[in-house]
Amino acid sequence: MGVSSNVKYAYIVARVRAMKGKLIPREMYPKFLNMEIPEITRFIGESEYKKEVDELGKKYTGTDLIEHALNQNLALTYRKLIEVSQNEANFLITEYLRFWDIWNIKTILRGKFSGAGEEEILEDIVSGGQLRYRDLSEIVKIGTVEGVIAAFAKTPYYPALEGYKGDLAEIENALDKMYYSNIIKAADATGNKLFLKFLRTEIDLKNLKMLFRMKCAGMERDETIRVLIPGGMELKNSDLARLASLPLPEFVRALEEYSYWGAISDVIGELTSLINIETRLDKYGLVYASRISYYYPLSILPILDYISSKKIEVDNLRIIVRGKETVLPEEIIKAHLVM
Repeated sequence: MGVSSNVKYAYIVARVRAMKGKLIPREMYPKFLNMEIPEITRFIGESEYKKEVDELGKKYTGTDLIEHALNQNLALTYRKLIEVSQNEANFLITEYLRFWDIWNIKTILRGKFSGAGEEEILEDIVSGGQLRYRDLSEIVKIGTVEGVIAAFAKTPYYPALEGYKGDLAEIENALDKMYYSNIIKAADATGNKLFLKFLRTEIDLKNLKMLFRMKCAGMERDETIRVLIPGGMELKNSDLARLASLPLPEFVRALEEYSYWGAISDVIGELTSLINIETRLDKYGLVYASRISYYYPLSILPILDYISSKKIEVDNLRIIVRGKETVLPEEIIKAHLVM
């Protein structure tokens, strides 16, 4: 990367570094496991989430307050990244954060499909992409899946939605493929090879999770291939086709050929539950983002590293609070945490 590249990322990377310094230290998570929900609320109410806890405390209490405060803070944090970035960085961050538009569309559709209440759906909305919370909360009021899809007619996501014929999984898969296809085009357009490498690794990790799920569910090869996302780093289309066709024990053995094996090899015997494998793959993604951003300190990578780290922080807090609310054993909550 040349001097001009370094200069154009210097300001935003400095801002991101300051923001990353305010993330909750990893050693706090085991301490949260020993706290009650009011104590956790008090802790996050004295941290970076103070504004949201104070503001939303007038309307919500307990777990609901924490859920809404986490989501609102996450959305505002991501919007801030878009506001303080310029040119290429702004374009790539905006495109990457469209992930949250996809997340919100899926959340609303799933909610409508399962008959969830408006408040229940809104609890999982994170307006960190281009779709505003106000607009999304209006769409949540629509009664049917078909009505919701029609409400997205003027958005770039409609081509993936308009083919809905009652199969929600098909629509979700179309949205994922559309997102990654568009973002890879965006990365190609800027010629940003580091961003492309990060994306392709993310696709590999998503595909590995999906392969494990499909294998454990006993899905057929063709059905498995249909839900995998093309464009991965190590897992090319030919790799995916081969892995999809192997029986579970051979599939597991075949994974030894890939760099991701080291992250999961010691928990691979526990296939009764995929939690440990998925948590390890998430951890791999986090460590990978941190490592490569260290090697390229004035690039898009420290920003992507922060985006991932912030999401993991919110996910971890949510897992702890939900686990405590449902009185899950501590070791089960701990198994879900990415630390």
